[in-house]
Amino acid sequence: MSVVAALQVRVEWGDCDPAEIVFYPNYFRWFDAAAHNLFKSVDCSLAELFKRYGVVGLPLIEAHATFKQPTRFGDELAIESRVASWERKVFRLRHTVLNRGEVSVEGLETRAWCIRHPDDPARLRAAPIPEEVVARFEA
Repeated sequence: MSVVAALQVRVEWGDCDPAEIVFYPNYFRWFDAAAHNLFKSVDCSLAELFKRYGVVGLPLIEAHATFKQPTRFGDELAIESRVASWERKVFRLRHTVLNRGEVSVEGLETRAWCIRHPDDPARLRAAPIPEEVVARFEA
């Protein structure tokens, strides 16, 4: 079983469109925060990954969301995140947005494990994900 971390989000006025419904790009902003929260939950903050493994980021390669019901100004959300799968250099995260215990949005992200390119430090290169990092997510 993979680790699940929850991020609490209160929907603010600025997160909404004129109908007081969350403007959809905000979910992707929250998914990014939830991804960082998930890594922190297993003592793998980005700062730690930078220092220990030379990672310069976990860039987003692909993102999807399925909107099941609207969330509105004032709602208290829980975004539950987990690693859905690991590959050699990329991993997939699954995010479930709960509003009053019901699923509002489901998200899926594919991210790469990136280091600086050895020939050109201005570029990034995908690198193998260390097994010890993967092991931290297995409960």
